[in-house]
Amino acid sequence: MSNDPSAAKYQIRARIAAEGVIDKPDVVGAVFGQTEGLLGDELDLRDLQKSGRIGRIEVEIDSRKGKSEGEIVIPSSLDQVETAILASGLETVDRIGPCRAKIEVVSVEDIRISKRQKVVDRAKEILGRLQEESKGVGMDLTEAVRKAVQVEEITTYGPEHLPAGPNVDQADALIVVEGRSDVLNLLRCGIKNVIAVEGTSVPQTVKDLSRGKTVTAFTDGDRAGELILREMLQTMDLDFVARAPRGSEVEELTQKQLLKCLRNKIPINQYLEMSGFESTGATREPRDDRDGGGRDGRRDDGGRSGDRNPRRDDRERGPPAPRPVTPAAPPPPPAAPPAALPPELARLFDLLGGVENSSRCLIVGENDAVVGEAPVKEMIEAVVALTAPAKALVFDGIVSQRVLDVAQEKGIGVVVGSRLGPIGKVPDQVRVYTRADLGPAPGGR
Repeated sequence: MSNDPSAAKYQIRARIAAEGVIDKPDVVGAVFGQTEGLLGDELDLRDLQKSGRIGRIEVEIDSRKGKSEGEIVIPSSLDQVETAILASGLETVDRIGPCRAKIEVVSVEDIRISKRQKVVDRAKEILGRLQEESKGVGMDLTEAVRKAVQVEEITTYGPEHLPAGPNVDQADALIVVEGRSDVLNLLRCGIKNVIAVEGTSVPQTVKDLSRGKTVTAFTDGDRAGELILREMLQTMDLDFVARAPRGSEVEELTQKQLLKCLRNKIPINQYLEMSGFESTGATREPRDDRDGGGRDGRRDDGGRSGDRNPRRDDRERGPPAPRPVTPAAPPPPPAAPPAALPPELARLFDLLGGVENSSRCLIVGENDAVVGEAPVKEMIEAVVALTAPAKALVFDGIVSQRVLDVAQEKGIGVVVGSRLGPIGKVPDQVRVYTRADLGPAPGGR
């Protein structure tokens, strides 16, 4: 009778070795013949097979060099005790055909265990796929809808079809970024008065749109972002500058990072002075004049002309114009108050007097020794590139939030500048001094 494999609960595996050449029918006949009557009527193999309680006996034989080896497999739906008795009865077979033989039971396997393992493995696979497919189901639906709506709000503006937010026309303020991805990121954060220049050349549409608005240039913190910003400075009327952190792009900033960059935006005059762009670009000098920079500009021009003309000629001519310029002499009088300061601060103010009107910065190390010097426009890069410890930064320029943040990162405890710019928070580890008051800046320590 044929066997239904699905009805089997156990599987008997036995190894067979014979001293001669035998075939499969010889093995099956020996098993039936030599176990007949051995295990009782209830465990007679022929009756069990007819009733379907054991399955078809499978035999594999390999004969080589006059000897035969193989395997016997018998499926069983008997209980554990009866299956174990039947298995042990197989080992009583000692002759197959004319050959001496030996049968040894290798294992009795519970088929249900292997089936359970297959079920577990398959269930893991199904569950993993289900969880992967439903991963997005648990997200905040409100947030998902909000982001989808904000992204859908992106529009095109002008004949160049520039990516822009829906409020670029109505808003009094305008944020100018580099590309479409930057616009999308700002829209996700709820900022809709944004437009992209889409390249290194500023489109005429953006120039026209910026007139009469408070314009903030928001660029990446890499070399390309700096080049695009320079183009904007030369061709647009900017009011503020915001930069992504060094090496980062606006499109990859988180909402918290993006809003922090916009909060820390720098007024254009301060950025121009920090970056050393005061004398480049036709649109930059008027900005300095509007913010009271004209007086400083005259002083700078006077300083340069003084460097070009011999001082001996100046004394001989005694022109009235150079005399107002000699307010360079007043800096020494403020040197009197530093005498009341600790010696280390007096030394720093002496260094500040030496770099006035030069747009240079000095990096001071231990023992008040100058360990580095750079133009103010390259000051941030010079401080970031420091490998040796420094204790103070002295420069002819405006003390900004970015300068203080970089000083804190490099462990510089004292910053001395010409004057103080808008600062959100002075780091606890940094003391700030200016020429104007020869004392800690508000919030400084």
